[in-house]
Amino acid sequence: MTSLVERAVPQQRAQPVHVPDRAGVQARGPRHARRPGPDDRFRVLVVCTGNICGSPAGELLMRHLLVGRLGGRAAGRVEVSSAGVRAVVGHGMHPLSRAQLAPWGLDSRADGFVARQLDDAVVDGVDLVLGANVRHRSAVLERHPQLLDRTFALREFARLSAAVDAASLPADLVGRGRALVEAARALRGTVPPADDTVPDPMGEPEQAHRDAVGLIFGAMHGIVDVLAPRQRVAAG
Repeated sequence: MTSLVERAVPQQRAQPVHVPDRAGVQARGPRHARRPGPDDRFRVLVVCTGNICGSPAGELLMRHLLVGRLGGRAAGRVEVSSAGVRAVVGHGMHPLSRAQLAPWGLDSRADGFVARQLDDAVVDGVDLVLGANVRHRSAVLERHPQLLDRTFALREFARLSAAVDAASLPADLVGRGRALVEAARALRGTVPPADDTVPDPMGEPEQAHRDAVGLIFGAMHGIVDVLAPRQRVAAG
């Protein structure tokens, strides 16, 4: 039996992409031109349709993985949130998706979750947007084309991150996150294609919610392995 991670993260790997120096990466765009300050944050936004199934699961799982890797204070330098392209605004997380978070003890943490709509205020200052599916990535870019260089499907970004030369990324957590986004963007079209779909479980039985959360966990686990490798990142 394969693990959630083995099922969720494609096994093919491209040649690692080396980030030659942080200054060179930062020079590509104004959003990444500054050096991270002590109070700076690497901001991640996870997007699905209603913001009640996949994206809140992704938000909670990524935060949980970062806290487990770095501790609560250091993990706070990564700000993770979520939104929906057609959000069921004001609603809590879908009970079947929430139940799948129980193995990590996150089902109770989801109790206070409230869905919100993707809009200009939500994307302001974001460093990385992760759509649950390719169609969510497309929906984000239709509304916010300026985010092209930092918007990916979730499993796509996990694939691209796995092909980055992690040793060449900065040690500082915020700088590392921004450099990882730049390196992943440079890899588009060079990494072997794969199925980047996380099936939408809305309206489906419990197994569909279980499968979706398993894929989301596997992708987030792969991303966190690069963003916050054990005994590597200077969290600040």
